[in-house]
Amino acid sequence: MNFKLSTAVVLIIFKRPSQTERVFRMIEEAKPSRLYIIADGPRNADEALLCQQTRQIVENVNWDCEVQKNYSETNLGLRNRVISGLDWVFDREESAIILEDDCLPHPTFFPFCEELLKYYKACDQVMHISGDNFLKGKMTFVESYYFSKYTHVWGWATWRRAWCLFHRLESEHSNLELDLQIFQTPSERNFWKTLLEQVCSHRMDYTWDYQWAITCLAHRGLCVMPASNLVSNIGFGSAATHTQESTWFTDLPAFPMDFPLRHPHQMEWDFDADQYSASNFFNATTFSWIEFVKAPLRRFVAGVKKIRKRYEL
Repeated sequence: MNFKLSTAVVLIIFKRPSQTERVFRMIEEAKPSRLYIIADGPRNADEALLCQQTRQIVENVNWDCEVQKNYSETNLGLRNRVISGLDWVFDREESAIILEDDCLPHPTFFPFCEELLKYYKACDQVMHISGDNFLKGKMTFVESYYFSKYTHVWGWATWRRAWCLFHRLESEHSNLELDLQIFQTPSERNFWKTLLEQVCSHRMDYTWDYQWAITCLAHRGLCVMPASNLVSNIGFGSAATHTQESTWFTDLPAFPMDFPLRHPHQMEWDFDADQYSASNFFNATTFSWIEFVKAPLRRFVAGVKKIRKRYEL
């Protein structure tokens, strides 16, 4: 496939040089003409060295590329760093392809995103393009992608016109309501109702992606999902901020996308695919987002137990 990437690529990094190296090499293969690098600062002296090593990796841009950097010398935290970084990007770009340091894309992820960014540029209803597919091959599609109500963000793309609604949600969220009937099961409805309450009460200070998901849901946005998975998450493990425990989607294999793309005839959510995805992702027995929120508390309790054990010895 003869392809030249003209869309800007965003790489969000922190303190994982080994994962960043692998993702950066895939970006190097794609050779974008514009690369934006967003980096958070260290929380302590030990992280300072890792942050420095990570930033050194992305210094080695050996292709013709305009590189812009937004580095924080203090730790802003995941939520504030991603939001402020993407605000900075979309002040400069109409659209962008976004990767975090643990999201390893298949080479065809880039042309997939770029073609659809152009194809749906003027279609406000389409708000998000994902590189993820969590259906585990249980559903097949004649088309190259389907439309979902969910915004998986392990490799994704969007437009300025959609991202600006994120902040509009912040100013309007005290009166925000979701049509809970769009969710097909009680557990799914309760899950999103709980997250909506956290947004509306300003308690969602631990991440940004739920608010982005709720933004798209509130506008009944269409989210593109590839027919097969295009991105592997290589970030699970002790060095991760949130995803420390392995799950069934740890290192989920990525597969090539066939071109030319086959577009769906109908622009509507695929409720069957969404129901399967929700049951395996939002309500999985091995991992759930509720457990995701509880994880820091579990780690704290485990640390206290270790201290007590040392004291008793």
